[in-house]
Amino acid sequence: MPLELHDTIAAVASPSDPAPRGIVRISGERTVDVVAQVFQTTASDSNSEDWQRSRMPVRIEGHIALPTIGTPLPAALMLWPTARSYTGQPMAEIHTIGAPPLLGAVLERLFECGARSANRGEFTMRAFLAGRIDLVQAEAVLGVIDAADHEELKTALTQLGGGITSKLAAVRNEILSLLGDLEAGLDFVEEDIEFISASQICGRLQVCLGTLQELANDSGTRLPSGHRRRIVLAGLPNAGKSTLFNRLIGSSKAIVSPIAGTTRDYLTSIRPIGRLQVEIIDTAGWETASDLIMQQAQNHRTEQMQTCDLVVWCTAADLSPDSLRENDQLRSQIGNDQITVLEVTTRSDLVNGQPDAALRISATTGSGIDDLLSSIQQLLETDQGTRSELLSTTAARCRDSLQRSLTSITSAISAAEHNAGDEITAFELRTTLHQIGTILGEVYTDDILDHIFSNFCIGK
Repeated sequence: MPLELHDTIAAVASPSDPAPRGIVRISGERTVDVVAQVFQTTASDSNSEDWQRSRMPVRIEGHIALPTIGTPLPAALMLWPTARSYTGQPMAEIHTIGAPPLLGAVLERLFECGARSANRGEFTMRAFLAGRIDLVQAEAVLGVIDAADHEELKTALTQLGGGITSKLAAVRNEILSLLGDLEAGLDFVEEDIEFISASQICGRLQVCLGTLQELANDSGTRLPSGHRRRIVLAGLPNAGKSTLFNRLIGSSKAIVSPIAGTTRDYLTSIRPIGRLQVEIIDTAGWETASDLIMQQAQNHRTEQMQTCDLVVWCTAADLSPDSLRENDQLRSQIGNDQITVLEVTTRSDLVNGQPDAALRISATTGSGIDDLLSSIQQLLETDQGTRSELLSTTAARCRDSLQRSLTSITSAISAAEHNAGDEITAFELRTTLHQIGTILGEVYTDDILDHIFSNFCIGK
């Protein structure tokens, strides 16, 4: 997008649905002049007299006169008149009734008075270019908007608050300090003065290496933004999967029949489990295909299991000995490190007594369903907790730079250990600093900014 930073821009910054309150955001050098043509203060407001000359943030009550509306539109103005705003420019927000037609009319009036429509992500881009936030935090703004569940939101807020930035800043500061010591030693090389020993260099760089390695590992395993955890219900035909599916989603979406093989295609539905939005998938029973339709159903089941986060393996409590042996044999085929399996005994209302293992449930009566949901939540949240440091957008952009920084810092440690020369160690450290600068946005191109901010919505 063109970097027209001197323009005064405006856009609706609140969700597009009707609401009691809506927000129109304005930023640019002429913010005060543009807003003054649209917003009129309430005489009783103590801040109303000098707000156009204020150098401090102010909140003012007033109204907006729109040609298309006969009565004044009540509004409140939030004004940040200096560069100490989010965008690093004079900035304002008009808070009024959140009806889309009204907000659209306010925007039209602002455009008539000299503002232009903001591009996607232009407010956040201006904040980045003004140094108010770094590129990692800018990506976190989009992460907050797009968060699909509590865990995504927590990750985005942590990144926005500087969690990743502070780690990278600590590494950068340590490397800068080491460079200072190394280059000071190079200035006095003829006097044979050692400002820092090789063991001290290696020890300090090992700490930096550990931090970068942690972030690099996280970037390699980060799930796509908005990824919902996927649960596949699997087992033999007539194991109660469809009845369980209907119980979990709270509706009769799946056809339930005592005839085995009723489910030919897979069904999906989304519901919250704990703090996560989870997609539950009911698949065809695991059996030998007798026709082309059943073969396709088996292929769909395999595809869904290969891309899920958890398989709930359903074993009917009333299985015959032969069927139980078949069940155990098929269950053993998915026991690997890539697929997490939760075993449950279904149809427990049909058989008295307790099974030797597995969670005992009845989808018909609801017995054990709460325990099942708790087990699912625990497994999914534990899995998610190991990969929640970086947003997926940041991980994808930074993965190469993190790997390059690891290579450079490892080379620096090797050079120090083998006395290859302080100038070689210093060169590798400067390369590491360049990669960290790329991650934080100190080194960027217009193409990078276009790629990142074009994914934003207008008004952010």
